[in-house]
Amino acid sequence: MTARTHTLTMPGAMLQRGFWLYVWRVDTPQGEMLYVGRTGDNPSPNAAPPYARMGQHLGHVKASNALRTHLLRVGIAPEECKEFSFIAHGPIYPEQKDMEAHRGPRNIVAALEKELACALGSVGYNVLNTVRSRQPLDSEAWDKVKAAFSEHFPALGRASR
Repeated sequence: MTARTHTLTMPGAMLQRGFWLYVWRVDTPQGEMLYVGRTGDNPSPNAAPPYARMGQHLGHVKASNALRTHLLRVGIAPEECKEFSFIAHGPIYPEQKDMEAHRGPRNIVAALEKELACALGSVGYNVLNTVRSRQPLDSEAWDKVKAAFSEHFPALGRASR
């Protein structure tokens, strides 16, 4: 192992708590793979900033390292990947004060997360995870999310609902 210097640049806005959607783009030895996620917990009124999820996804705590788990499941050690890009959109909604207020935004963003993962997969991107949600999709919110992520994933513009 040879020591090298690496850099990571992050905008200050990614420190904002709230409901965000994000996509990890991973350059793996097997090609590009994506992981779709969101902030805004199901069992609590917390809505962490996206930067907090970055380290958790690649860490070793099983309850929060979903990206690492999915990569290992397909035989890829995260440390063998060439590059990780994290694309975050939000906050779509601010963090709420209590669980009752939290549920509405959480449910909307959960449906958007599912639609984003499905749409990316439907136009040929290799999405590692399957997102499950039975929440109804807010079509107006989806149009905004689709436009935002289409800047980074041009084929997404061809996805139909």
